[in-house]
Amino acid sequence: MSNLDRQATLSVCGGRGFVVAEPVRELLSPRTVKLGESTEVRRLLPNLGRRMVGAWAFVDHYGPDDIADEPGMQVPPHPHMGLQTVSWLHEGEVLHRDSLGSLQTVRPRELGLMTSGRAISHSEESPKPHARFLHGAQLWVALPDAHRHTEPHFQHHADLPVVTAPGLTATVILGELDGAASPGTTYTPLVGADLTLAAGTETRLPLDPDFEYAVLAMSGEAHVDGVPVLPGSMLYLGCGRTELPLRAASDAGLMLLGGEPFEEEILMWWNYIARSQAEIEEARTAWMEGSLFGEVKGYAGERLSAPELPPVPLKPRGRVR
Repeated sequence: MSNLDRQATLSVCGGRGFVVAEPVRELLSPRTVKLGESTEVRRLLPNLGRRMVGAWAFVDHYGPDDIADEPGMQVPPHPHMGLQTVSWLHEGEVLHRDSLGSLQTVRPRELGLMTSGRAISHSEESPKPHARFLHGAQLWVALPDAHRHTEPHFQHHADLPVVTAPGLTATVILGELDGAASPGTTYTPLVGADLTLAAGTETRLPLDPDFEYAVLAMSGEAHVDGVPVLPGSMLYLGCGRTELPLRAASDAGLMLLGGEPFEEEILMWWNYIARSQAEIEEARTAWMEGSLFGEVKGYAGERLSAPELPPVPLKPRGRVR
């Protein structure tokens, strides 16, 4: 998934200085961003109030959109480095192509996980024909310095572990939850889980007190630790929790995101995560010159051009603004 903002800004994320070490209830509102030709997303991370949750550095929520008479998602070939992309759907399908030659349709509750490592490019589109509705989330995970130059690879997992309790089904997308571990490759301690709650459910989800957490509301009406969280918003929860109270006033869908606070400071711009502005500049030049990131074959359209870099140097501001 690409950041298609033509006014892409440089920002520093990571470091433990601004991690909230105790439980909090910080409601994050989204920013609306146009993605491709016809898809509008709600961007939760990076946010005016917070930039990361563990290694999770980018979160977009989109839909449900009626695309019966529309092309649906159309994201042209674009580059990534220094991160993993996570595709997660509740409705619809997304066709993934990349410069490794991968061609995979990702469907609801299946994990599409692309590790960019040193460099990769990919495209995402609604297949033809496609389902009427499109609803999902696209997320990035920052790679630690020891692994950010790894060889790029793509994983697709249709069969993921599930944790159940009365009224609750939790699909483990990445990492581990209540003893169930996802087959997706991770490089830092983290967790991502899809939570389905039946109307009237009251339950408590076990958490790791060393992780910081957030919950993204996908659908329905739910209360997270007593806070009503509407679809398209995200509640940051801080660290120090051993469990999380959940209550559903209607059938509801949530995503739990968490992880060990990310120690390293990272520089994020457009579709790159790096450690210096010079690396970002070199990667931009390589993409514009057609080197390093390979070629995505089969997409019916032109690849994306990189936006201009800002004229002013980066000013580090830590994990929060």
